[in-house]
Amino acid sequence: MHRYRSHTCGALRETQAGETTRISGWCHRIRDHGGVLFIDLRDHYGMTQCVVDPESPAFAAAEKLRSEWVVRIDGKVRLRPVGTENADMATGQIEVYVTAIEVLGPAAELPLPVFGDQNYPEDIRLKYRFLDLRRDKLHQNIMLRGRVIDSMRAMMKGQGFFEFQTPILTASSPEGARDYLVPSRIHPGKFYALPQAPQQFKQLIMVAGFDRYFQIAPCFRDEDARADRSPGEFYQLDIEMSFVTQEDVFAAVEPVLRGLFEEFSGGKPVTQKFPMITYADAMLTYGSDKPDLRNPIHIVDVTAEFSEEAVTFNAFKNVIKKGGVVRAIPAPGAGSQPRSFFDKLNDWARGEGAPGLGYVIFEGEAGALTGKGPIAKFLPADVQAAIAEKAGLKSGDAVFFACDLPEKAAKLAGAARLRIGTELGVTKVGGFELCWIVDFPMYEWNEDEKKIDFSHNPFSMPQFDHDAFLALDPADTDTILNMKAFQYDIVCNGVELSSGAIRNHRPDTMKKAFALAGYDETVLEERFGGMYRAFQYGAPPHGGIAPGVDRIVMLLAGEENLREIVLFPMNQRAEDLLMSAPSPVTPKQLRELHIRLNLPEAKKAE
Repeated sequence: MHRYRSHTCGALRETQAGETTRISGWCHRIRDHGGVLFIDLRDHYGMTQCVVDPESPAFAAAEKLRSEWVVRIDGKVRLRPVGTENADMATGQIEVYVTAIEVLGPAAELPLPVFGDQNYPEDIRLKYRFLDLRRDKLHQNIMLRGRVIDSMRAMMKGQGFFEFQTPILTASSPEGARDYLVPSRIHPGKFYALPQAPQQFKQLIMVAGFDRYFQIAPCFRDEDARADRSPGEFYQLDIEMSFVTQEDVFAAVEPVLRGLFEEFSGGKPVTQKFPMITYADAMLTYGSDKPDLRNPIHIVDVTAEFSEEAVTFNAFKNVIKKGGVVRAIPAPGAGSQPRSFFDKLNDWARGEGAPGLGYVIFEGEAGALTGKGPIAKFLPADVQAAIAEKAGLKSGDAVFFACDLPEKAAKLAGAARLRIGTELGVTKVGGFELCWIVDFPMYEWNEDEKKIDFSHNPFSMPQFDHDAFLALDPADTDTILNMKAFQYDIVCNGVELSSGAIRNHRPDTMKKAFALAGYDETVLEERFGGMYRAFQYGAPPHGGIAPGVDRIVMLLAGEENLREIVLFPMNQRAEDLLMSAPSPVTPKQLRELHIRLNLPEAKKAE
């Protein structure tokens, strides 16, 4: 028999009853039932109930066992007594009568329990992550992550994509988040950077003549943590394709994402054909470029209705005169809610920095609805009817209003839509609603510097005739600010999974694009010289996208924090409490790197 096991803790079934077995694992739980000890032995594959009674030669050893001790158990497989079977366990029909126990690894007193799902403080969980990872839910999440990545690879290769590896040590990039810098020992005073993304490399792979690239790519950004973004590093399914249009990218990526969500959703519904929503429509209808389509509420613009001469609600009219807008957020069935429902929403809006949320409740018969509420008296009957029709309201529905400058009104209305959908129970629970957001603006107005600037991705191809684009007058502000880019996002349940674009692969177009934003060619040469030079030697039209692996797994696992699907995450302060990183280095190491520390005064005093 093998030194440690003949079976894993998840392998034994009733067909093995009567056989001798050897299993090894962790003592998950130990129960004393009237002098008979029950040991739930756990390994990576599952759990087996082991029984030791006073007649067993292993009883004395079993009495000394404690939670999380690693042991080897020899015994005989037998069927559980009738009525004690456990249908929730794969091994629930059998138990092992223990004849011998060998302690392989005793455990000290545990700083957090492995049995159960108690919510322990983050610092304890991360410092003792190896214990945290023994918990079943977290263990299963990590295994899910591995299976998702395996499936990604298989589907990408099935579409003719080839997996490449791009450098980890590279040049610092001036755009995006802060770089993680790595000092060079043999080039004093110079630094490598860890890649924020393989963006330039994957485009250079296309220029080099490789047609379909993908990579499960590690990315490094020195930015603050969020629930859906780990500090330090994250992974993405990085994709690039040559000789493609935007629609070709969608056709390649959509089956992969749909397939992932179908395979790992546990039977929950998944969008079959991802709708395409323009950025402008998303901001108007959902108040966000990351819409949660499980919520059926659609925001509508009612600026014109509140601008009517007969409307006497000056709080809104005065804002409209200054360029403001009014967004209406329907609240289906809210008329039956108590007054406290409306008061709480108003209090919430004030907490968001708004004066509040005006509202109207509609009642009456179809075609003859009348409104009541704080601002209804300021709205003539015909205006109320127009608002009800535009917002698709019926008797018993309410409508809330957000009034501000367009960007602020959209943000408030979007947040209110999500809150109202949840509180009224109209947002669907379960399932995965995916969509494309397209036609992002190429440029925006930088109010601080009073100039045109790139809206998001400076390397997207503008949706503009090539020759007409090169001839554009930089003073033609309206045309420039209304220009769209071949840039797109993919969103699932209100979570942005990825941004992508058809790339600006022509040097003349790229030079003009930067010129319109006030940058001359030297900026391109200094900051993006490698890629800019490469494009001058024949670059194919190309485009790509990079869905976030961490966010996809987080959604599939039903988690709200990336910490629950990453093996060894950092805390909110970008510290690895398990390995004590970042940590000081020795003076010798600093001398080798030609670095002298200049710490803040507070740090020097510690």
